[in-house]
Amino acid sequence: MKISIEKQVELIERGAVNVISRADLVKKLEKSATTGVPLKIKAGFDPTAPDLHLGHTVLIQKLKHFQDLGHEINFLIGDFTGMIGDPTGKSETRKPLTVEQVEKNAESYKDQIFKILDPGKTKVVFNSTWLNALTSKDFIMLASQLTVARMLEREDFKVRFENERPISIHEFLYPLIQGYDSVALQADVEIGGTDQLFNLLMGRDLQRVWGQEPQVVITMPLLEGLDGVNKMSKSLGNYIGITESADNIYGKTLSVSDELMFRYFELLSDLCADDIARLKSEMASGKAHPKVVKQQLARELTARFHGVDMARQAEENFERVFSQHELPEDMPELTLPASPDGVWLPKLLVDAAMVKGSGEGRRMIQQGAVTMNGEKVSDVELVVKTEGEILLKVGKRRFCRVIFV
Repeated sequence: MKISIEKQVELIERGAVNVISRADLVKKLEKSATTGVPLKIKAGFDPTAPDLHLGHTVLIQKLKHFQDLGHEINFLIGDFTGMIGDPTGKSETRKPLTVEQVEKNAESYKDQIFKILDPGKTKVVFNSTWLNALTSKDFIMLASQLTVARMLEREDFKVRFENERPISIHEFLYPLIQGYDSVALQADVEIGGTDQLFNLLMGRDLQRVWGQEPQVVITMPLLEGLDGVNKMSKSLGNYIGITESADNIYGKTLSVSDELMFRYFELLSDLCADDIARLKSEMASGKAHPKVVKQQLARELTARFHGVDMARQAEENFERVFSQHELPEDMPELTLPASPDGVWLPKLLVDAAMVKGSGEGRRMIQQGAVTMNGEKVSDVELVVKTEGEILLKVGKRRFCRVIFV
């Protein structure tokens, strides 16, 4: 089915913050439709962490929109730039990664992105392919294309300079290298987060220098986490990881606020804009209950990463445990040796893999998120008697039956 340019633009602009420029995008789409040559779409990811969360998938979902429209997707893994360290908009340089870390994280990324993108229609490229071939002279010539004043237009550089915080020379190279990636790929469109706008525009500047038609720049918003305030982040604990269990993805999605839910629909769902608008209208009029609408989102996201059957099972588990107050059928069990001295509860939570460390265990207890045999625990120094079996629960979704022998 042929989609009009107007409808294509509508899909591409959905959820976007910047499209620079819309007129250029229309021209590129019209040319592609006339010639039958797909556009080259680029999005770069530095392999700085092995696991992706839904915040990362906002960009990948936009790549999928272009892929569904028949265009060529270049998923660029910045193995070269990952070993430099992007300033990331913060007040200090990100620490560079080792070759081993980059390779490990890159492999993990490839496994995860194909839960969304079609692997048969996606090119996974590494910028070391062309950057390793550049000579010292090439890098000097690349650096000559921009001035220090232009670099200081980037907000984080400007702030650090004004506050007399150090800026290493190699950090100026980072936006240049990202821009050169667009030259090497001859990208028609580059997609990135709003925090990457300066770097993306650098690609347009360098493509002009190399005599190429400047790429269209599309920026996507940083997705708010489960708290509805801060951007989704593992360090803040407000994230939904795409490698998490089906039960966790489903349950966490249902914890999203009614206000934030449609933000998730817009940025993450495969539903068309008209269907999303209809759901929003039905909820506002009272025709559809917010929970029912949210369940649709939870099912879709869970199925994306675990399949339809697992999504259905996760929904059944959720209803049984939280609506009917039953215990999950697949609750983990842990057998531990009894000890006359007992075991400190935060350590027991770590042993049961319910928290990552005793510090997190203490915090969860202080927040009233830990129950033992159905009773809330408030004493962070509690020593548990190691006899018989106990049922532990952390938060709403983490259960474990501990058996002492």
